[in-house]
Amino acid sequence: MDERIQHIRAERVKKPRAKKPLGRWGRAGISLAVTALVGLVYFYFVLPALNFHDGTFYAFLLFLCVVYVFCALLLSGTAAREYRDLKVFLRFAKSQCAPVCVLFLVVVLVAFIGWLTSIPLFRAKAYRDLLVPRDGDFTVEISEVSFNEIPMLDAQSAEMLGDRKMGELSDLVSQFEVSDAYTQINYQGRPVRVTYLEYGDFFKWLGNRAEGLPAYITVDMVSQEASVVRLPQGMRYSPSELFNRKLERHLRFHYPTWMFSQPTFEIDEEGHPYWICPRLVKTIGLFGGTDIRGAVLVDGVTGACRYYPEVPSWVDRVYPADLIVQQYNYHGLYVNGFWNAIFGQRNVTVTTEGYNYVALNDDVYMYTGVTSITGDQSNVGFLLSNQRTKETAYYKAPGAVERSAMNSAQGVVQDLGYTATWPLLLNISGEPTYFMSLKDANQLVKLYAMVNVAQYQVVATGPTVAQCEKNYLDLLGSKGIAQAPAPGPETQATGAIAEIRSAVLDGTSVYFLRLEGETVFYTLSAADQPEVVTLNVGDAVTIFYAPAETPAALLSAYRFERSAP
Repeated sequence: MDERIQHIRAERVKKPRAKKPLGRWGRAGISLAVTALVGLVYFYFVLPALNFHDGTFYAFLLFLCVVYVFCALLLSGTAAREYRDLKVFLRFAKSQCAPVCVLFLVVVLVAFIGWLTSIPLFRAKAYRDLLVPRDGDFTVEISEVSFNEIPMLDAQSAEMLGDRKMGELSDLVSQFEVSDAYTQINYQGRPVRVTYLEYGDFFKWLGNRAEGLPAYITVDMVSQEASVVRLPQGMRYSPSELFNRKLERHLRFHYPTWMFSQPTFEIDEEGHPYWICPRLVKTIGLFGGTDIRGAVLVDGVTGACRYYPEVPSWVDRVYPADLIVQQYNYHGLYVNGFWNAIFGQRNVTVTTEGYNYVALNDDVYMYTGVTSITGDQSNVGFLLSNQRTKETAYYKAPGAVERSAMNSAQGVVQDLGYTATWPLLLNISGEPTYFMSLKDANQLVKLYAMVNVAQYQVVATGPTVAQCEKNYLDLLGSKGIAQAPAPGPETQATGAIAEIRSAVLDGTSVYFLRLEGETVFYTLSAADQPEVVTLNVGDAVTIFYAPAETPAALLSAYRFERSAP
């Protein structure tokens, strides 16, 4: 009897206990937990705005639906093995996934209806009115700028100077790289491009993250001087950071439902670094009519965030140039309705292929030409748009598009093989004028050119901006376009030459003349005044020069004349 009892007990010990199968709610709970975990990881790295106006939010929801269904079907495989009946399995899977599949279809339907009600076919008038420029008077509203306000470098040249300056600093170049995201701003009354540093790689980030980015770079667009500005405290928030200090992630955690345009790097008048993060809104349906509504300013050092419905006046870049171009193109295309933009095309205009920036009234304006949609290589006018306020003016000025003006300037120096930068728009003696630099194959500026907008065959060049303007004004006078100004008493100096020096600058012989009793030198190019090589110390001359607004040791001369001693 005892042996039988012991045998029964042994069988009970050996017999494995059957696992209790997961119930419907258990499988649903596990699927939800996995979906939530995957969603958190996705949100952390992709950073979609939790906003029904953002297309990435719909992609986020659909992705979560797919993850849940995958988990539910994976767990439902246990039920299939248990029941070994396809119909039972399908019924089981349906009970687990049907609500989520319905949600998936609802999200797709809402996104489709939102897209459909936002397209220009149904909302052409709303798109047309996103940007309505006022008519402006070029001669009255656009004043002539002085030489210390004209940017003489394009973005590519500024990048080259910044990289070269960085290469001079061994303690920085081994750990950091210069970002190519240069921002043109007005800094203390001068046009300047600024950019930030980036960590060289992950290990260099690891070794320097505690101190942050130690400096930023400025390039003066007039003097062509690059500077590395070291910070008392390093920048701890930037696009090159990782994890929570990455700018986009830092911004998303503070404003999870807001949409933002690409942040731009700027400095205030004291040189403190900030990130300007324009807030995006959709004004037409769910997805159409992209516009800006204020901006969040993020302190690059501390990470402090503050939203400004109207940004401070020192901020120069809120409205991206591409957004302004897009909004004007909507205005030009749909000025007479959607179907006219396709078939009749009456009064339909678009912007030209590029744009540039000019400094006016301590603000940065985007400039671009406006041409017929037929692409006939001629402008009907141009736009100037304030990048801080989006105030936009249209100036009627028929003439050549920028590309034609560039080709015209390159044609004057075709034997030298120089290439023209994208032009600026200036007011020279009341005439809309394209101004551009001419660079050699090494991207070094060799000459400057001015091209009349209305008559692009009127081209003047010079080794300096002052000489280029002088040649241009003389050419305007000779063509009867504008009266060439006669030099006044304040722009000439007469005396005996006390000292002569010479140097070859960018392949051109330049002579430096100092008159007796003066301390400044007057510069004359042998290319423009070949007879300067015949001058000797003691010769009496009258020099016509460009006066400087501030005291200067060098003054650019237009020309000289021999005079009686």
